[in-house]
Amino acid sequence: MTDDSTADDRTAVPRSTWRMLGLVLGTAVVVWLADLLSKEWVIANLAEGEQRPVLGELLQWHFVRNPGAAFSLAAGSTWIFTILAAAVVIFIVTQLRSIRSRLWAAAFGGLLGGTLGNLTDRLTREPGFFVGHVIDFIQVWGFPAIFNIADIFIVSSMIGVVLLVLLNIGLDGVRHTDEPKRERAVEVDHDATQPLDPDDRPGDRPGDRA
Repeated sequence: MTDDSTADDRTAVPRSTWRMLGLVLGTAVVVWLADLLSKEWVIANLAEGEQRPVLGELLQWHFVRNPGAAFSLAAGSTWIFTILAAAVVIFIVTQLRSIRSRLWAAAFGGLLGGTLGNLTDRLTREPGFFVGHVIDFIQVWGFPAIFNIADIFIVSSMIGVVLLVLLNIGLDGVRHTDEPKRERAVEVDHDATQPLDPDDRPGDRPGDRA
């Protein structure tokens, strides 16, 4: 008969898993809300195409609707980016229980929140479901594209992921190396460790005596 308490212990989710799950989802919610509220503010306060200086020419609000990807690439393939965004969300969700690292949790949370932010636009904005245009409004002098808060977190999170991979830090938070673990086998010389028989000691045998 199986003890019910033992079975529950085996199936229970560790507290560390819940903490990492909370960090990922908490970060994602904060990023998603910040992106959504900023876009709603832009729609309510700026006309499409309007530019408003914030720090002179260095930083401006410039309201545009982006049908494509970053830098307005592939403007006629909005549905492709909707599918890719959904795939990213699904991938992150499938990896949640494997995360034991705060760095990975923060990176995945930022990426999840940013991806959901732009995915929300593609599903709910004009011209329609699945092909909606993303609201962009941040323009920085010298930068070749207008972007939004979701884009900032997507790019910064991806940079974080690349750095974690280059540093060989796994989802468990352990830094893995390419060198195989070397197990040092200690060879014991049994003849050297065993006490000598009295008859074998030098000087004790009849032939060894002077």
